[in-house]
Amino acid sequence: MLFLYLLILNTIGFFICWWDKHCAKKGKWRVPEQTLIFNALCGGALGFYIGMQVFRHKTRHPKFTVGIPLILILWVAAIAIIQWKTGWLF
Repeated sequence: MLFLYLLILNTIGFFICWWDKHCAKKGKWRVPEQTLIFNALCGGALGFYIGMQVFRHKTRHPKFTVGIPLILILWVAAIAIIQWKTGWLF
């Protein structure tokens, strides 16, 4: 279940990054930064980080270049602790 949850959120994070970059290029309505960060906090940090690199989006903003990797590290640590404490992962 956790694997499916993270897969969905990371896929959404990747596509939100693509959509926001697309809208930025076209001068259209953008995805609020709070939404981008909320997705990362909920588990989509890896997908968003990959999207940042692929689309070269938000790569000049410390809030994202530092914040998203930190959120990702916290998620990896949380999953490692769950695995270590319970022996259950996915």
